[in-house]
Amino acid sequence: MDTRGKVLQLFKALHRTRKQVFKDDSQALEAARQKINSEFRRNFTESSPEKVTELLKFGSDVEIILRKTVIQGVHTNHNTVSVTPRKEVLLENLPFNDNSTKKDT
Repeated sequence: MDTRGKVLQLFKALHRTRKQVFKDDSQALEAARQKINSEFRRNFTESSPEKVTELLKFGSDVEIILRKTVIQGVHTNHNTVSVTPRKEVLLENLPFNDNSTKKDT
């Protein structure tokens, strides 16, 4: 895939992720949209292949971090926040094994 195609693919991926992560939060959706668009516009004229590769890597890392670590919370009253995590942020919950496999020496 050519560089232009990779840039466009990343742009679309970031916007898809933004819509999933900030679903039902119009303020966060708009702020993320503006930030994504402004960063792509700011680097639009970049012609150095090394710099473009670096920017693509950075953008890809941002997309992964957004998708896997951001959790949306909603204030339900002054002391409570309701959180509904997406499946991407949930980790496998392994039970604690109290029986150590190490042998005492």
